[in-house]
Amino acid sequence: MQDTTILESAWEEDEVATAPDVAAAPELAPPRRRGAFLSRLVGRVARGLLSAAEWLFGLASLLVGLSTLAALPIVQFLSLGYFLESSARVARTGRLRDGFIGVRRAARVGGLAAGIWLATVPAWVIGTLAQSAELIDPGGPAARGWRIALVAVVGLTLFHVLAACARGGRLRHFLWPFGHPFWLVRRLREGSLYAEARDGLWAFLAALRLPHYFRLGLIGFLGTLAWLIVPAVLISAGGRVPLLGFLGALILASVVPFLPFLQVRYAVEGRAAALFSRRAIRERFRRAPWAFAFSLMVLLVASIPLYLLKIEMIPREAAWLPSLVFVVFLAPARLLIGWAYARSGRRDRPSHWFFRLLGRLAIIPVAAFYVLIVFLSQYTSWGGVASLYEQHAFLLPVPFLNL
Repeated sequence: MQDTTILESAWEEDEVATAPDVAAAPELAPPRRRGAFLSRLVGRVARGLLSAAEWLFGLASLLVGLSTLAALPIVQFLSLGYFLESSARVARTGRLRDGFIGVRRAARVGGLAAGIWLATVPAWVIGTLAQSAELIDPGGPAARGWRIALVAVVGLTLFHVLAACARGGRLRHFLWPFGHPFWLVRRLREGSLYAEARDGLWAFLAALRLPHYFRLGLIGFLGTLAWLIVPAVLISAGGRVPLLGFLGALILASVVPFLPFLQVRYAVEGRAAALFSRRAIRERFRRAPWAFAFSLMVLLVASIPLYLLKIEMIPREAAWLPSLVFVVFLAPARLLIGWAYARSGRRDRPSHWFFRLLGRLAIIPVAAFYVLIVFLSQYTSWGGVASLYEQHAFLLPVPFLNL
């Protein structure tokens, strides 16, 4: 009996020794954990929305920038080079999203342009008031005062713009100018302001790869023009010799199905000789005939509405507006051309002859309709016969060649 009591006491002591100390354990705080999770979730959603807004703003800035470049002589080759590079990147990876090149960087440039425009608004308002005062009382005290105010505002605006650009050129730097003096004093004490601003500017310009896009667009333009010059000359001579016009239309109809894919091949390989490798494009068509036919149809159909804008002459100062329409229409088509080229590269064997036949039958009416539109443009366009050499579906990405 005594042994049993001793065992029970030992068992109770063991339970007390091994039992966790409930009083000493830290209290759990589910509400705090739930609040931290919600705060992290809200932060992620906010960052995602800001990133999406920045991407959309960059896309809009990119479209406006390409449209502006497309309306400028010689600089137009940059826009054409961008389209060829975007098609080439899609052709390498097969992903359409890879064709949106430099959207984030375009958002930076768009923010810089918007910030500079906002910074110049006060100077524009003061200038308008100074001009009005000069008209009301020429040489009077009010006119002199507004002129002095204009000089002061222009000087402050110039300092504000330079300081905002040196700080990074983001939109928030233009919206809040009061931090510029303190930042400038601190950087002048460090002594690295000029070197960092210079290196940052050169790094930003180098990242744009402007020489690459210009070379790509120039060579692509010359190689494409070599394909189109002969049928364009023959069609233009059709007014005097109808047989020559018919022959030119047949040649153009045989060139059109190959030309956009030759451009993509050149952009992918970087060799000018790739612009004339028609046999290679024929082999790729055998592997993905429907993809080739669909992308070609989208490209040609998207280029046709722009011929309507050539019926009446557009003022030079508004030339970028139809260019914007062109970019919106033709940019997706260029991406689809790269996608079709990539799809043909993923297959080792040609498609069945029946599918190849259907692909050719789908291409023939689309190419014939495009040739008909090009043929009629010499009679409907304000440029006359010169419209035969523009052909914005393949050449410079602008509906009007302002050279």
